Amino acid sequence: MNLTYTASNLLQRGLLRLFADWKVTGRENVPPMGPLVIVSNHLSNLDPSLLGASLPRRIRFLAKRDLITANAALGWFLTHYGAFPLNRDGVDVTAYRWALNELATDGALVLFPEGTRSDGAMALAKQGVVNIVLKTGAPILPVGITGTEGTGHWINVFHPTGTIRVNVGQVFSLPDIQGKPNKELLESLTTSIMLRIAELLPESYRGVYRDLTGRAGTPVAESVGQ
Repeated sequence: MNLTYTASNLLQRGLLRLFADWKVTGRENVPPMGPLVIVSNHLSNLDPSLLGASLPRRIRFLAKRDLITANAALGWFLTHYGAFPLNRDGVDVTAYRWALNELATDGALVLFPEGTRSDGAMALAKQGVVNIVLKTGAPILPVGITGTEGTGHWINVFHPTGTIRVNVGQVFSLPDIQGKPNKELLESLTTSIMLRIAELLPESYRGVYRDLTGRAGTPVAESVGQ
Protein backbone atom coordinates (compact mmCIF):
# COMPACT_ATOMS: atom_id res chain seq x y z
CA MET A 1 0.00 0.00 0.00
CA ASN A 2 1.17 3.53 -0.76
CA LEU A 3 3.29 4.86 2.12
CA THR A 4 1.85 8.39 1.84
CA TYR A 5 -1.69 7.02 2.09
CA THR A 6 -0.93 4.71 5.02
CA ALA A 7 0.98 7.31 7.03
CA SER A 8 -1.61 10.01 6.34
CA ASN A 9 -4.47 7.81 7.51
CA LEU A 10 -2.64 6.90 10.70
CA LEU A 11 -2.09 10.60 11.37
CA GLN A 12 -5.69 11.48 10.48
CA ARG A 13 -7.08 8.82 12.85
CA GLY A 14 -4.86 10.14 15.62
CA LEU A 15 -5.98 13.73 15.04
CA LEU A 16 -9.65 12.72 14.92
CA ARG A 17 -9.33 10.83 18.20
CA LEU A 18 -7.41 13.69 19.80
CA PHE A 19 -9.48 16.70 18.75
CA ALA A 20 -12.92 15.38 17.72
CA ASP A 21 -15.72 13.13 18.86
CA TRP A 22 -15.37 10.73 15.89
CA LYS A 23 -17.41 7.59 15.37
CA VAL A 24 -17.84 5.22 12.42
CA THR A 25 -20.91 3.00 12.13
CA GLY A 26 -21.27 0.15 9.63
CA ARG A 27 -17.60 -0.35 8.78
CA GLU A 28 -18.36 -4.06 8.41
CA ASN A 29 -20.50 -3.25 5.36
CA VAL A 30 -17.43 -2.40 3.26
CA PRO A 31 -16.57 -5.23 0.81
CA PRO A 32 -12.94 -6.25 1.39
CA MET A 33 -12.13 -6.50 -2.31
CA GLY A 34 -13.43 -5.94 -5.80
CA PRO A 35 -14.53 -2.77 -7.61
CA LEU A 36 -16.54 -0.40 -5.47
CA VAL A 37 -18.08 3.04 -5.95
CA ILE A 38 -18.35 4.84 -2.60
CA VAL A 39 -20.89 7.67 -2.69
CA SER A 40 -21.25 10.26 0.05
CA ASN A 41 -22.63 13.67 0.81
CA HIS A 42 -19.91 16.33 0.70
CA LEU A 43 -19.50 18.92 3.44
CA SER A 44 -15.83 19.93 3.50
CA ASN A 45 -12.29 19.37 2.27
CA LEU A 46 -11.86 17.02 5.23
CA ASP A 47 -14.25 14.45 3.75
CA PRO A 48 -11.83 12.46 1.52
CA SER A 49 -9.27 11.98 4.28
CA LEU A 50 -12.08 11.29 6.77
CA LEU A 51 -13.31 8.48 4.52
CA GLY A 52 -9.77 7.21 4.09
CA ALA A 53 -9.35 7.05 7.86
CA SER A 54 -12.79 5.54 8.43
CA LEU A 55 -13.03 2.82 5.79
CA PRO A 56 -10.96 -0.39 5.56
CA ARG A 57 -10.20 0.05 1.85
CA ARG A 58 -7.59 1.99 -0.05
CA ILE A 59 -9.69 4.74 -1.62
CA ARG A 60 -9.15 7.04 -4.56
CA PHE A 61 -11.13 10.11 -5.49
CA LEU A 62 -11.53 13.01 -7.88
CA ALA A 63 -10.45 16.45 -6.66
CA LYS A 64 -10.99 19.89 -8.13
CA ARG A 65 -8.11 20.54 -10.50
CA ASP A 66 -7.39 23.99 -9.04
CA LEU A 67 -6.83 22.42 -5.63
CA ILE A 68 -4.08 20.23 -7.09
CA THR A 69 -2.45 22.77 -9.40
CA ALA A 70 -2.57 25.85 -7.16
CA ASN A 71 0.12 24.63 -4.79
CA ALA A 72 2.93 22.27 -5.80
CA ALA A 73 3.38 20.69 -2.36
CA LEU A 74 -0.36 20.20 -1.82
CA GLY A 75 -0.75 18.87 -5.35
CA TRP A 76 2.05 16.34 -4.81
CA PHE A 77 0.49 15.16 -1.57
CA LEU A 78 -3.04 14.85 -2.96
CA THR A 79 -1.83 12.94 -6.00
CA HIS A 80 0.19 10.49 -3.89
CA TYR A 81 -2.69 10.16 -1.44
CA GLY A 82 -5.04 9.06 -4.19
CA ALA A 83 -6.57 12.13 -5.88
CA PHE A 84 -6.95 12.72 -9.59
CA PRO A 85 -7.58 16.23 -10.97
CA LEU A 86 -11.08 16.98 -12.24
CA ASN A 87 -12.00 19.89 -14.47
CA ARG A 88 -15.47 20.91 -13.25
CA ASP A 89 -16.01 23.46 -16.04
CA GLY A 90 -17.17 20.81 -18.49
CA VAL A 91 -17.04 17.11 -19.36
CA ASP A 92 -13.61 15.85 -18.30
CA VAL A 93 -12.95 12.79 -20.47
CA THR A 94 -9.54 12.16 -18.90
CA ALA A 95 -10.97 12.01 -15.39
CA TYR A 96 -13.82 9.79 -16.61
CA ARG A 97 -11.40 7.31 -18.16
CA TRP A 98 -9.27 7.36 -15.02
CA ALA A 99 -12.32 6.49 -12.91
CA LEU A 100 -13.25 3.62 -15.24
CA ASN A 101 -9.70 2.28 -15.04
CA GLU A 102 -9.69 2.40 -11.23
CA LEU A 103 -12.83 0.27 -11.13
CA ALA A 104 -11.53 -2.06 -13.85
CA THR A 105 -8.57 -2.82 -11.58
CA ASP A 106 -10.80 -3.53 -8.54
CA GLY A 107 -10.28 -0.12 -6.94
CA ALA A 108 -12.51 1.62 -4.40
CA LEU A 109 -13.49 4.96 -5.90
CA VAL A 110 -15.05 7.75 -3.82
CA LEU A 111 -17.47 10.00 -5.69
CA PHE A 112 -19.40 12.94 -4.31
CA PRO A 113 -22.55 13.06 -6.49
CA GLU A 114 -23.36 16.66 -5.55
CA GLY A 115 -20.21 17.70 -7.37
CA THR A 116 -19.18 20.26 -4.77
CA ARG A 117 -19.42 20.93 -1.05
CA SER A 118 -22.81 21.77 0.40
CA ASP A 119 -23.64 24.00 3.36
CA GLY A 120 -24.79 20.98 5.36
CA ALA A 121 -28.02 20.13 3.56
CA MET A 122 -27.79 17.84 0.53
CA ALA A 123 -27.94 19.55 -2.86
CA LEU A 124 -29.27 18.16 -6.12
CA ALA A 125 -26.85 15.57 -7.49
CA LYS A 126 -25.29 15.44 -10.93
CA GLN A 127 -25.61 12.34 -13.12
CA GLY A 128 -21.90 11.53 -13.52
CA VAL A 129 -21.95 8.81 -10.87
CA VAL A 130 -24.73 6.92 -12.65
CA ASN A 131 -22.85 7.04 -15.94
CA ILE A 132 -19.76 5.51 -14.32
CA VAL A 133 -21.74 2.83 -12.48
CA LEU A 134 -23.72 1.82 -15.56
CA LYS A 135 -20.52 1.64 -17.61
CA THR A 136 -18.69 -0.56 -15.09
CA GLY A 137 -21.46 -2.41 -13.27
CA ALA A 138 -19.66 -1.70 -10.00
CA PRO A 139 -21.57 -2.06 -6.72
CA ILE A 140 -22.29 1.10 -4.74
CA LEU A 141 -21.60 1.79 -1.07
CA PRO A 142 -23.54 4.75 0.40
CA VAL A 143 -22.01 6.78 3.23
CA GLY A 144 -23.49 9.60 5.26
CA ILE A 145 -21.16 12.17 6.87
CA THR A 146 -22.13 14.66 9.55
CA GLY A 147 -20.13 17.21 11.53
CA THR A 148 -17.47 18.28 9.02
CA GLU A 149 -19.38 21.26 7.61
CA GLY A 150 -17.69 23.60 10.08
CA THR A 151 -14.09 22.65 9.27
CA GLY A 152 -13.69 25.40 6.66
CA HIS A 153 -10.23 25.66 5.10
CA TRP A 154 -8.39 22.47 4.10
CA ILE A 155 -5.72 23.18 6.72
CA ASN A 156 -8.28 22.14 9.34
CA VAL A 157 -7.69 18.57 8.21
CA PHE A 158 -4.91 18.79 10.80
CA HIS A 159 -7.26 20.06 13.51
CA PRO A 160 -10.65 18.36 13.11
CA THR A 161 -13.05 19.28 15.88
CA GLY A 162 -16.65 18.72 16.90
CA THR A 163 -18.90 15.70 16.67
CA ILE A 164 -18.08 13.81 13.47
CA ARG A 165 -20.07 10.77 12.36
CA VAL A 166 -19.52 8.45 9.41
CA ASN A 167 -22.49 6.17 8.78
CA VAL A 168 -21.82 3.36 6.27
CA GLY A 169 -24.82 1.76 4.60
CA GLN A 170 -25.46 -1.47 2.74
CA VAL A 171 -23.92 -2.17 -0.65
CA PHE A 172 -26.41 -2.10 -3.52
CA SER A 173 -26.41 -2.25 -7.32
CA LEU A 174 -28.22 -0.47 -10.10
CA PRO A 175 -30.28 -2.66 -12.43
CA ASP A 176 -28.98 -3.68 -15.84
CA ILE A 177 -30.08 -1.15 -18.44
CA GLN A 178 -30.52 -2.20 -22.06
CA GLY A 179 -29.58 0.46 -24.54
CA LYS A 180 -28.78 4.08 -23.84
CA PRO A 181 -30.72 5.42 -20.84
CA ASN A 182 -32.79 8.55 -21.39
CA LYS A 183 -32.63 11.67 -19.24
CA GLU A 184 -35.60 10.67 -17.07
CA LEU A 185 -34.09 7.27 -16.26
CA LEU A 186 -30.72 8.82 -15.43
CA GLU A 187 -32.46 11.25 -13.07
CA SER A 188 -34.38 8.41 -11.43
CA LEU A 189 -31.25 6.33 -10.90
CA THR A 190 -29.38 9.34 -9.54
CA THR A 191 -32.19 10.04 -7.09
CA SER A 192 -32.20 6.41 -5.95
CA ILE A 193 -28.50 6.70 -5.10
CA MET A 194 -28.97 9.96 -3.24
CA LEU A 195 -31.83 8.54 -1.21
CA ARG A 196 -29.56 5.76 0.01
CA ILE A 197 -27.20 8.45 1.30
CA ALA A 198 -30.01 10.60 2.72
CA GLU A 199 -31.40 7.74 4.79
CA LEU A 200 -28.02 7.49 6.54
CA LEU A 201 -28.27 11.13 7.65
CA PRO A 202 -30.31 13.07 10.18
CA GLU A 203 -33.28 14.82 8.58
CA SER A 204 -31.64 18.24 8.83
CA TYR A 205 -28.86 17.09 6.47
CA ARG A 206 -31.11 15.61 3.77
CA GLY A 207 -31.78 18.89 1.96
CA VAL A 208 -33.59 18.48 -1.36
CA TYR A 209 -34.02 14.75 -0.67
CA ARG A 210 -35.67 15.17 2.73
CA ASP A 211 -39.22 14.67 1.52
CA LEU A 212 -38.29 11.72 -0.71
CA THR A 213 -36.64 9.48 1.87
CA GLY A 214 -38.26 6.11 2.29
CA ARG A 215 -38.28 5.47 -1.46
CA ALA A 216 -34.74 4.11 -1.87
CA GLY A 217 -36.01 0.55 -1.91
CA THR A 218 -37.79 1.02 -5.24
CA PRO A 219 -36.83 -1.32 -8.13
CA VAL A 220 -34.29 1.12 -9.56
CA ALA A 221 -31.89 0.29 -6.71
CA GLU A 222 -31.42 -3.31 -5.67
CA SER A 223 -29.53 -4.43 -2.58
CA VAL A 224 -26.69 -6.86 -3.22
CA GLY A 225 -27.31 -10.29 -1.81
CA GLN A 226 -30.92 -9.57 -0.90
